[in-house]
Amino acid sequence: MGSLAAAAEPLPPLKYPKARRDDSIVDDYHGVLVPDPYRWMEQLDSEEVKSFVSAQASMADAVLSTCDEHRGRLRGQLTALFDHPRFRAPFKRGAGSYFYFHNPGLRPHSALYVQHGLGGDPSVLLDPNAFSDDGTVSLGMVGVSDAGDYLAYGTSASGSDWVTIRVMRVSDREHLPDTLNWVKFSRIAWTRDGLGFFYSRFPAPRDGEALDSGIKTDVNLNHEVYYHFLGTDQSQDVLCWRDPDHPKYIYIPEVTEDGKYVVLSVSETSDPVNKLYYCDLSSLAHGLEGMRGTDGMLPFVKLVDKFEAYYGLIANDGTEFTFLTNKDAPRYKLSRVDVGEPESSWTDVLPEHDKAVLESACAVHGDKLLVNYLADVKYVLQMRSLVTGELLHDIPIDIGTVNGISGRRVDSEVFIEFASFLTPGIIYRCDVGTEVPEMNVYREISVPGFDRSEFEAKQVFYPSKDGTKIPMFIVSKKDLNLNGSHPALLFGYGGFGMSVTPQFSVTRVVLMRHLGFVACVANVRGGGEYGEGWHRAGALASKQNCFDDFVAAGEFLVSAGYTNPTRLCIEGGSNGGLLVAACLNQRPDLFGCALAHVGVMDMLRFHKFTIGRAWTCDFGCSENEEEFHWLIKYSPLHNVRQPWEKGGRGWGGQYPPTMLLTADHDDRVVPSHTLKFLATMQHVLRAGEEGSPQTNPIIARIERKSGHGCGRSTQKIIDEAADRYAFAAKMMGVSWID
Repeated sequence: MGSLAAAAEPLPPLKYPKARRDDSIVDDYHGVLVPDPYRWMEQLDSEEVKSFVSAQASMADAVLSTCDEHRGRLRGQLTALFDHPRFRAPFKRGAGSYFYFHNPGLRPHSALYVQHGLGGDPSVLLDPNAFSDDGTVSLGMVGVSDAGDYLAYGTSASGSDWVTIRVMRVSDREHLPDTLNWVKFSRIAWTRDGLGFFYSRFPAPRDGEALDSGIKTDVNLNHEVYYHFLGTDQSQDVLCWRDPDHPKYIYIPEVTEDGKYVVLSVSETSDPVNKLYYCDLSSLAHGLEGMRGTDGMLPFVKLVDKFEAYYGLIANDGTEFTFLTNKDAPRYKLSRVDVGEPESSWTDVLPEHDKAVLESACAVHGDKLLVNYLADVKYVLQMRSLVTGELLHDIPIDIGTVNGISGRRVDSEVFIEFASFLTPGIIYRCDVGTEVPEMNVYREISVPGFDRSEFEAKQVFYPSKDGTKIPMFIVSKKDLNLNGSHPALLFGYGGFGMSVTPQFSVTRVVLMRHLGFVACVANVRGGGEYGEGWHRAGALASKQNCFDDFVAAGEFLVSAGYTNPTRLCIEGGSNGGLLVAACLNQRPDLFGCALAHVGVMDMLRFHKFTIGRAWTCDFGCSENEEEFHWLIKYSPLHNVRQPWEKGGRGWGGQYPPTMLLTADHDDRVVPSHTLKFLATMQHVLRAGEEGSPQTNPIIARIERKSGHGCGRSTQKIIDEAADRYAFAAKMMGVSWID
């Protein structure tokens, strides 16, 4: 066993590029004057911003060049472990065609395969690796017609949320001329006859500007639903729904399995609440064909017309619809209503569990339900009756995550996708047509060189600032000596009711094996691990709970002997990037390194760009006086302090080495968040100035031709992981273990 000293030499003094400050930009928020000297960084296509980005990228490259020994070894080990076959669960269409995604190893993207019968020879139906030479065009969505004869798919360039839909005939791989633009936040919902599909889009810009001219940060308004007939131009699509009185609404169409109804989910924010409209397609006198060339929209009936709860379609039998809902049930339940009887009341089919969260339900094999509970961040599968909700069978699975369930009422087989911290992936085939469901391994993902017996994963519960018990997973080598010497990576999210559950990570294996890391996932409030109550406890006026929970996780890891503050690295992305940045401001003394990906950093202006307005449900909005006062207290951009000044947080020290990560085509959390925060940190901390106590580097890794994280190629994933963890290891003095 050899080792490589990681931080024997301190970094040479860094020369940071100076960013122009415009002190004339001052906003008045309800009588409070707030400067915004880097407002010009919101003009992402300007030459000044491009020059700033280029200068910061050069400086980051200079810092990373000092980490080359770690970086090269990490890249090599990551490449070796990523080179293994990966599969997603198949889904069945038509008489027996199975479609699934597969990557044999190091291909930039997984390809879509089709095989006829489970024993048939698979063949590539669509290979996203042929979309572009550099792997920056990815597959954003797919929809296969019920008969399995047509594939509609959406492509995304440079990680953008904007999608272009095209259509292919499955039998001969021939493309139809159909091309649909300006699609965003959509689903491809085929009608049973296979003549076309519903989708959602925004109006085309009046000036006809091309999306690939650069990132677009304008607010997205006036979402619309259309029906597209195969073989026709987009200009002939049937407008099914728009509501100019509510320009912020987002519409997601879905066709029921029996093909009779189209159901429209209507949302305004990222909150788990929606309105619910439906249209009986059989009631159209001349079908959808009769809607062509008319100005009328589909006669949707407003089943739920208040934003009071979430409703997700599970199944329908004629006019009886079953929904997954949190109406008066923060841990979710199944409810049923007969839309054919206007006075019909909602009845509970499967009431709310007293402890576990009902994550999902899938109607299979006629009148059966495969339900998926989350109990203490561990999944529980059950087979129940769709008619009565009664328990038919427990379906045993290991501690881990059910990543997907693929099945329909017309079939007797279900595919279940499972993974855990130490299980790369198993796809089970479950025969639900037998009296007792039979679970068989259909495919198991194997990673050459990975031996799960080297590692262990456990769950602990630690107290937060207010005494609330917070769950956290800790994954490490076995028989760890708790002497406080180990480097630790602490990950969190804590927002929008999203649960962070056990997943396998090649990167985590490399860090544990070759750098001795302890990998930790804190299930802080704001997520959905315990239902809506847990979510609301970390949102709006209670958002500070998220940061308190994350800080308490770090303190627990130190006090329990897993690590010490000089070797504790925190990491998170998007809302998790906000989490890391806020905790960095509040407790710079607790951490040895920080990695903040695509974070929401300007809490006073996030709602002004792309889909940011949808996040006010979790954060609030600075245009409201009470909510402004919540936001200004923790907004990363507005709370950078010099910790060495008396009264500054973490008095006596400096900020830890920090890497901010963003991408030039991120049109969800636009890059200006990270750029403004980066410039503010470097200015306030006097980074690079002679005599400044801030000698730890504050840098940004700015990915080119990439977005918020979706659709990245395998090579981009490997390169970024090698960069950020080489930086963390070098900065925290971690040695390489052969």
